[in-house]
Amino acid sequence: MIEESQAPRPSPATRAGRLDRCRVFLCVTLLAAACGPVGRAAAPGSSNAGVRVAVTTVVRRDLANTLKIASELEPLQEIDVYAKVSGYIETLNVDWGSRVRQGDTLAILQIPELEQQLLLDESAYNVAELTYNRVAEVQRSRPELVAQEDIDVAHGKQIAAKAELERDRDLFSYSRITAPFDGVVTRLDAYKGALLPAGTSSNKGDLALCHLSQTSVLRVVIPVPERAVPLVHLGESVTVEVSSLSRALDGRIARVSGQIDPTTRTMHTEVRIPNPRYELVPGMYAAVELPLQVSRNALAVPIQAVQLTAEGRGTVLVVNAENRIEKRDITVGLETATEVEVVKGLAEGDRVVFGAQAQYQPGQVVTPEALDSGTHS
Repeated sequence: MIEESQAPRPSPATRAGRLDRCRVFLCVTLLAAACGPVGRAAAPGSSNAGVRVAVTTVVRRDLANTLKIASELEPLQEIDVYAKVSGYIETLNVDWGSRVRQGDTLAILQIPELEQQLLLDESAYNVAELTYNRVAEVQRSRPELVAQEDIDVAHGKQIAAKAELERDRDLFSYSRITAPFDGVVTRLDAYKGALLPAGTSSNKGDLALCHLSQTSVLRVVIPVPERAVPLVHLGESVTVEVSSLSRALDGRIARVSGQIDPTTRTMHTEVRIPNPRYELVPGMYAAVELPLQVSRNALAVPIQAVQLTAEGRGTVLVVNAENRIEKRDITVGLETATEVEVVKGLAEGDRVVFGAQAQYQPGQVVTPEALDSGTHS
């Protein structure tokens, strides 16, 4: 006969301890269920922070494709100043580097022969005028004493003597050599006491007084290639970089030849640059940037932010308001060396990823870091 054994009944204190442990276990279980699995990695994209990514903002600006052509600065005009009549330099008012205004006296010549000729001319004119006046007065008072022929002869001599005197006076006025335009004396060829020959012969060895250059406005003559000729327009503003000044200046297309040189297949084009402070000097090297294609107020992004997929097509990665990556197809317009025009697919103010797109996936959460406006230029 088997007897059934009975376990002793727990005391009241023991039952209270067990109840407290159950309550604690239940609280821990409920808390774990609310917070999710402990020690397990979060699912991709579930975190509020991600990898840092450089972004740039889509802005509107003028874009242009340019062609840079190097040349030299030239005076607007320059001449060798010659004497009209031969004479010795009596007074010299200029030297190397002298700045003169139009009409200023550069030098005064001494011309003894012409001075003597003027005295003879004045004497001959006075005699001819006196003779004519006397004959004319006699004719008025006693017409029968003077023939009309005598009157005509006397009048003709007076006119001839006057013309001779005025001609020699005009020649003598050339003894004062004046500046034909505002400019700078860039070379002095003769000094006080030198004999300047009359610069009217075909002898190229005639001595000039000086070389005068107009430098308040300079010009750059550039050969524009045939492919760019249709895009060059008179009056258009251009940028001129002068290496010795380490800065760019504003110029304007002032002249074009209107014909392509068959030898070089280029067109003579002239760009003018104001030089009011004379900081530019003829002979300096300059490079002209011609705007070939221009898009005004275009949506622009750095070229490093665009992956071109086909002609006029491309993709960008956009960081949206939730800091998630979006892949956008865009239509591309004008392309420059540093930026791309976006015709369709983006809006002003959008944030696009700057750099390689392969590092990121659509939907990925990132921490955007804005680039400075000049970082990608």
